[in-house]
Amino acid sequence: QVQLVESGGGLVQAGGSLRLSCDASGSIFRINAMSWYRQAPGKQRDLVATISSGGFANYADFVKGRFTISRDNAKNTVYLQMNSLKPEDTAVYYCNANIMQYDYQLRDYVRRDVWGQGTQVTVSS
Repeated sequence: QVQLVESGGGLVQAGGSLRLSCDASGSIFRINAMSWYRQAPGKQRDLVATISSGGFANYADFVKGRFTISRDNAKNTVYLQMNSLKPEDTAVYYCNANIMQYDYQLRDYVRRDVWGQGTQVTVSS
């Protein structure tokens, strides 16, 4: 069983900052890419940022220059530093991890995508 637990969401005024954290735990052989997504009410879930196991990061255009994704491989944790927040950044933010774990039924290592439960970020104008 693998779990991702997000934290750090909350209410902030426009122009403010928040730092999200996502801790992965459980039966994990290796964590490959880790990502943050977000979903506003009535809208699709969008990719915000991705970071490879080697630390290479990619960002959606709507957060470039404002958000920074980072990770601590020793702690199986990914972070999202969000600066210069705007009301349109209001959404539930989800952590995603592409992991490798041993499947005892298959007797082999398999890749899986795992999601956290989400954390609410609300930016007031």
